[in-house]
Amino acid sequence: MKKLYTLVTGLIITLRLLANSTDSIPANPHDVSTPGAIITAVYDVISGPAGEKRNWDRMRTLFVPDARMIPTGKKPTGEGVRKAMSVEDYIASSGPFLEKNGFFETEIGRKTEQYGNIAQVFSTYESRKTKEDEKPFMRGVNSFQLWNDGKRWWVINILWESETKENIIPEKYIGRIN
Repeated sequence: MKKLYTLVTGLIITLRLLANSTDSIPANPHDVSTPGAIITAVYDVISGPAGEKRNWDRMRTLFVPDARMIPTGKKPTGEGVRKAMSVEDYIASSGPFLEKNGFFETEIGRKTEQYGNIAQVFSTYESRKTKEDEKPFMRGVNSFQLWNDGKRWWVINILWESETKENIIPEKYIGRIN
């Protein structure tokens, strides 16, 4: 009897946790309708002029609750580094900078691979401080891992690396959106 009670209690707690993990703010159906739409929505949220608040609630609706955002790079010694952040960590660490300085990230290429309900997307970007800036101050590749739960698309992870002199973006990742 005690085992049954423990099992039922554990099941109830698990179901409540799962119920609480869903977004209280519904996503815009267009934002989550396709892999391309959800990626466009991510770029739209993080981009904007200096002084403009970003719609972080919209950002939260695009990601599963345990999603990770992972910038990568190299130390001066050449050793690779990465920093795994939750969406909330990203908002707390990058949000004030983006809003204060202005930031526009534009997609300049996309390569999508999809199987069933999962998609892997290499999305090549350019970053500018204003829309009018002639040259980007940074380029790189975002690797999006996406999942469809049968109702909509979700961002599971974004892993990214900025372009360097030693690591130029291959032409196959530029100019083509598929």
